[in-house]
Amino acid sequence: MSREIRVRENQKRAGERGRWASKREYILVVAGNVIGLGNVWRFPYLCYKNGGGAFLVPYTALALVCGIPLFLLESSCGQYTQEGFITCWRKLCPLAEGIGYGFFIMKLYDFSYILIQVWALFYLAFSFRSQLPWAHCDNTWNTVNCLGLQISSSNLTSQANTTSAATEFWERRMLGMSSGIEQLGSVRWELALCLLACWVFCYFCIWKGVRSSGKVAYFTATFPYVMLLILLIRGLTLPGAWEGIYFYLYPEVHRLANLEVWLEAGSQIFFSYSLTIGTLNVLSSYNDYNNNCYKDCFWLCLLNSGTSFVAGFVVFSVLGFMAQKQGVSVDNVAESGPGLAFIAYPQATALMPLPQFWTVCFFLMLILLSVDTHFVTVECVITSVSDLFPKLFRARMRNEIFVLVICSSFFLIHLILVTEGGIYVFQLIDYYACTRACQDFMTVCQSLAVCWVFGTDRFLIIIEDMTSHRPPAFFKLCWKYVVPLLTLVSFILYLVDYKHLRINDSYVYPDWAYALGWAMMLSSVLMVPLWAAGKMWRTPGTLRERLTILCRPIDDPARPVENGKAEDTSVELETFAVAS
Repeated sequence: MSREIRVRENQKRAGERGRWASKREYILVVAGNVIGLGNVWRFPYLCYKNGGGAFLVPYTALALVCGIPLFLLESSCGQYTQEGFITCWRKLCPLAEGIGYGFFIMKLYDFSYILIQVWALFYLAFSFRSQLPWAHCDNTWNTVNCLGLQISSSNLTSQANTTSAATEFWERRMLGMSSGIEQLGSVRWELALCLLACWVFCYFCIWKGVRSSGKVAYFTATFPYVMLLILLIRGLTLPGAWEGIYFYLYPEVHRLANLEVWLEAGSQIFFSYSLTIGTLNVLSSYNDYNNNCYKDCFWLCLLNSGTSFVAGFVVFSVLGFMAQKQGVSVDNVAESGPGLAFIAYPQATALMPLPQFWTVCFFLMLILLSVDTHFVTVECVITSVSDLFPKLFRARMRNEIFVLVICSSFFLIHLILVTEGGIYVFQLIDYYACTRACQDFMTVCQSLAVCWVFGTDRFLIIIEDMTSHRPPAFFKLCWKYVVPLLTLVSFILYLVDYKHLRINDSYVYPDWAYALGWAMMLSSVLMVPLWAAGKMWRTPGTLRERLTILCRPIDDPARPVENGKAEDTSVELETFAVAS
């Protein structure tokens, strides 16, 4: 199809689906999505844990050979097809449409990360109190073993059965943790109200599609950087800050020989760049056909990695200050994930002058970082389903109603996450449904479909047609060989080294919970082969004819040469597509 025809077709589709009001909105929304909690609470800890400054070697290497090439691949697919992550495969490789349905399942599980917003909102409400409740043990929920913040090591007890005030606030006041997933208990009404507020905010961010989400991103994508800058300046001026930064960046070159370090680096790249989960496909599908996605790719990836690196200074400068105040080493206070955001960092800000101000800044930043990622996740699902059933959902007011139904339904479903045993359910979803193995498997399938079936040379021509820049042969090498090979090895190693999920290395889930976890993982992975098998079975013709039809785009008139002549079978292909 010529460039002029493709441009006219995409302009027509833009009138039906909508389009970014400006290039700036696209950049802000993508930046807000890919720059999230993983940059703040995951990358700094991984860097410290896996060799400090030496960790930047595998991180940078894998960003170059996997992160940037895949970012460009997915953005280009969306911009070229102007479709969501399900229907885009009809214009690339219909046999691989199961990848889109796999993304759909993974996205539904990703909705559960709204719980991070809920927790941050809860902490934000308590941050305005005259005395921060996680800094002392005079609260009704504290136990006799509670240990408040200590100013010097001489006051620090070494009793094994003590728990910090911050930990007790997290476990007993906010979560009200039960003894296990078998005892879900009652709904925590304060968390339920926070959950309702988060879903209401999400609805009004996306109820008008990209027309509303693009406008919201002007605030939600930029304000976290203001907070990050404020916290960075404050952190670097604290006593003990540079000791924390030393722990963060001190290079341990011998760690590079550890395969686990490289796997952690690859996992972080996929997680923070939002790769192979359909997000980039959808967001770029609202671009103009001739948008320079090639240049966007490099700047957005650089912004993401740069933010991760700077966030490490924010986190470890404050942890260094906390370690000095408590008279312990930094490795005794360094944590990752919720432990950093809701236990370690609030403790550190409570030790500063004007603790309420710094705590409010931190939790506002967390909320806005997670808001961007969440409403984009929901918007991607809405877009993909609407593209699958355009006549049903693109009529006037139907999109708003559909968004309301989705938000309302998942608010009710997520009430299980704010019960007393909800944290166990959330950890199960995080460990199994949104795991590295799912992304690795999808990456291999996506690379095979685009690069080996659709054709790498053909795809490079499309990028050149859209951007007037032809990517160098390096990208072709990465797409065809390096990316699928590395992710296949990572997928195999995950299965070989698989370990059951445990909470605090003590709580063991019942067998039915592990079975449920594996079911969640397989529910997305198996969509690819099951869909392909179903399409093969429903498409008429011999095995070779079926493969020929399903491995070519629906709008591609080409057909294998028969008796020395190439036949135009575009009508026939459309007939088969409808029949299947």
